[in-house]
Amino acid sequence: MSEAYEPARTAICLVDPYNDFLSEGGKVWPAVRHVAREVGLLDNLRAIVAAGRASDLHIFFVPHRRWQEGDYEGWDHPNPTQQGVRQRHTFALGTWGGEFHPDFQPADTDVVIKEHWAQSGFANTDLDFRLKQHGITHVIIIGLLANTCIESTGRFAMELGYHVTLVRDATAAFKPEMMHAAHELNGPTFAHSITTTQELLGTLKNTE
Repeated sequence: MSEAYEPARTAICLVDPYNDFLSEGGKVWPAVRHVAREVGLLDNLRAIVAAGRASDLHIFFVPHRRWQEGDYEGWDHPNPTQQGVRQRHTFALGTWGGEFHPDFQPADTDVVIKEHWAQSGFANTDLDFRLKQHGITHVIIIGLLANTCIESTGRFAMELGYHVTLVRDATAAFKPEMMHAAHELNGPTFAHSITTTQELLGTLKNTE
């Protein structure tokens, strides 16, 4: 079913567009590279962000916590991902890996949300507040990873009353099975629309 996105009410939420995820030499790139290349992730992210800007949609950057010395030390129960970040220093503050990919730099009109510590872009951040202040009702969630931050952010958005769109080929995961779970098993339980980049671009073009 084709969705209608009113530009004033719609935000593209770009989750974790860090060099460590998206660039050759990034700490996590080797783990997502196969799926990312198979779906054309980088080109699709570029196309959606460009189309969003052309259609006057709001662009929200939803970044993960950039590791800093002392993060997660002494915590009662850091999750497995946080344990991995503590060991690998993923997205470390002040490093190239912790910078946004050069093709995904915030424009003056974009909104950069406070960093999330776990998987949901809403938990312990200002995302919900900032979306509401801009009158947003529809969120198109793209970026990484499909079965963790994208899923958690999308599910949380639904719980808060937003219309949620997932884009199958504007995300990636470590394994194809994780993509299948994200879009065929779990996504349909909370997302209002699960689409592809080309379908979304066609819809956005009609809003211009």
